[in-house]
Order: sequence, then C-alpha cells, then structure tokens
Amino acid sequence: MITARYHREVPQRFRLEANKCVSCGHINFPPRLVCPKCKGQKFDNVVLKDEGKLLTYTILRVAADRFSKETPIAVGIVELEDGVKITTQIADVDVDTLQIGQKVKLVLRKIQEDGKAGILCYGYKAVVI
Repeated sequence: MITARYHREVPQRFRLEANKCVSCGHINFPPRLVCPKCKGQKFDNVVLKDEGKLLTYTILRVAADRFSKETPIAVGIVELEDGVKITTQIADVDVDTLQIGQKVKLVLRKIQEDGKAGILCYGYKAVVI
C-alpha cells in the first residue's frame, strides 16, 4: 500500500510541476536531476498547462480486480501544450468515439481506494473537451 501522505507530498502528482533546464530550456516531467538533452544540472520549476491533444490510445477491456467494474478503460498518451507527453486514463468518454488528435484537459480525479480504511488516492485523468 502506498501511503496517502507520500502522494500528497509529490509536487508533480497534484500540481503538474516539472522542471525546465536553465541551459537548453528542455522541460522534464517528472523532474530529473540531469537534463537528458544537454546534461545540465540547473533547473527552474514550472507548472505545466493542463490542456493538450491525444496522440494515441488503447482500450483495456479486461482489468485488474480493483478496476474490473470500470471496464472498458481508455488509456492514452497526451501531449500537453508545453510539449510534455504523459500517459493517463481518458475518463468520461464513450471509448468508441475516441479519435487521435482530440483536444483533452487534465482533471484531478479519484484513482483508487487503498487498504481497509479506504484511503483515497487522487491523480490526473484526461477528459475530452
């Protein structure tokens, strides 16, 4: 079980924080210690934009037990306006209507409940706009 406190203290989990290399301007998400483009080690923190487009997706029709009631589940790669690509679930959509190139927005949603106490874990999901 991953503790709720751990999730709350990871900046990129709830605030979409990334780091931008001072030397070359490359944005890293999640943040890194060394820039993969220029090997720089100085960064500024930036908050990513929450809108982008769907690059590709897949439909999960069989899922792990804890997610089996939510099937079919669409999971895709979204390119944000900042150029950062993330993998995320696509929520609130008929999976048969999804199309590559659709505009999406990241929203904070409940991902799962952990443990007997039912601790809620939140994260980002994409919704079509």
